[in-house]
Amino acid sequence: MRIAVVGGGPGGLFFAALVRQADPSAEVTVFERNRADDAFGFGVVFSDRTLAGIHEADPVLREALDAHGRHWDEIEVRLKGERIRCGGNGMAAIVRRTLLGLLQERADAVGADLRFQTEVDLDDLDGYDLVIAADGTGSRLRTALEDRLQPSVETATAKFIWFGTDYMFDGLTFVHERGPHGVFAVHGYPIGDRLSTFIVETDETTWRAAGLDAFDVTRPPGPSDLATKAYLEELFADQIDGHRLLVNNSRWGNFRTRRTRHWYVTEPRPVALLGDAAHTAHFSVGSGTKMAMEDAIALAAALTKHADDLPAALAAYEAAARPSVEAIQNAARPSLGWWEHFGEYHDAFEPWQFAYHFLSRSITDARLARRAPDFVRASHDQWRARHGAEPLDTPFDLGALRLPGRVMLVEPGATAAVGGTGDPLPLHTSAPDTEQEPWGALITAPEDEPGLAAADKRLADLAAAGPLLVAVRGGTAHTRSLLTERARLHHALPALLLDDQMDRDRALTAVLSGRADLVGASADTVSSWEVTQ
Repeated sequence: MRIAVVGGGPGGLFFAALVRQADPSAEVTVFERNRADDAFGFGVVFSDRTLAGIHEADPVLREALDAHGRHWDEIEVRLKGERIRCGGNGMAAIVRRTLLGLLQERADAVGADLRFQTEVDLDDLDGYDLVIAADGTGSRLRTALEDRLQPSVETATAKFIWFGTDYMFDGLTFVHERGPHGVFAVHGYPIGDRLSTFIVETDETTWRAAGLDAFDVTRPPGPSDLATKAYLEELFADQIDGHRLLVNNSRWGNFRTRRTRHWYVTEPRPVALLGDAAHTAHFSVGSGTKMAMEDAIALAAALTKHADDLPAALAAYEAAARPSVEAIQNAARPSLGWWEHFGEYHDAFEPWQFAYHFLSRSITDARLARRAPDFVRASHDQWRARHGAEPLDTPFDLGALRLPGRVMLVEPGATAAVGGTGDPLPLHTSAPDTEQEPWGALITAPEDEPGLAAADKRLADLAAAGPLLVAVRGGTAHTRSLLTERARLHHALPALLLDDQMDRDRALTAVLSGRADLVGASADTVSSWEVTQ
């Protein structure tokens, strides 16, 4: 079989090596438009939990990390002069250029033909039995076949820029700093003995207020935004002990989450997407390099298993690789959403609750406790020190109602009444026409984020009518949380999260994190919490 791999990143190179190892008779040619020693970006990071499959397929990454990488177990969150650590997060990172060099050596050693400074289109690849589109998030091959592949993209509102620094972080470190124009945040982690990755995020309002929108991002890759470099070096000088930021095609962008309905086509010729060409996930959760290398494993295995049936091999590849990618993208959405709103959380929460809110953005209290028991125990201790009770048992004063705890029993019906507190509180989807006893506003969250604008307007109208609280039901876990937070942080109203499918663990997480003041479910659901806790 003759295979053309378009794109010499980690995914394409790893695939070339795996295929040649599995079938030395296969002719594999890698076409890379850049030079062999070009590498945009600084480092790549892998979690310990995700490396097993890659190691099993080929030890090249393990050898690279052992010889040249850095490993750590703790995450550090820096905020308002405090540094909070959370263990149980084993990760390793390596300089991207180093990893590429080792993967190039491995692919070359097993007989792959590597052609650098060679840009190709589909029309240039006649005679190949299979074309692998490993040409990144801006894939030209995907674009050429978009009618068949049906790609889609969602653009985040947050701005980000990628630097390196000669300041050495101990491990994955999140630094949050309010400057004269707004809040900026750093994802920092060591990638070698003398180098760390330094990714900065902020919201567009802050970015424009700081005058960082002047650099022309439409210029071809290469030049970096030196004005932003100088601004951020000054802003974070104390956090990095006055060290330098290092540039490499460093320019602002908005993260784009890519999905593709079909990962391959057989007509007009067999083409399979791999890595960022098929999918992306926000870097706070998903490593694009890790996902591309896992795609390579799945594709090489499928081609080996179905050596005489290429359509079956491509179908098997997508069936094997897609579920993991979709799970990562689903986890990445609330994480990406967190980064779109972190400036609000920076101002609203104490450091301990900010860190807990951040680290529980995709997992619950119980899962986080299994990973980092000391961190979760300290978060509960902070809550008890302030409130004198565990989160769900903490009384809450609604003014007209004094609640003995944070759990409310909710009767069924579109305009349910909240009971279990002595006097029920009626919930209304619109403001009452006449003066009456205290009431709560009831709003339904949308099923997707595009619907949030209308829901937020509805929330503002209801909040202006003077309810005791805002109850949020329906939608998804992510859209419900965004609306309860909106009620709390923007309208200064207590927020009640309604979900009859919620278990005690999720209820506790919502309250302890500050996503909601109260949680509500049916009497039967709440009774089950007492049995299972």
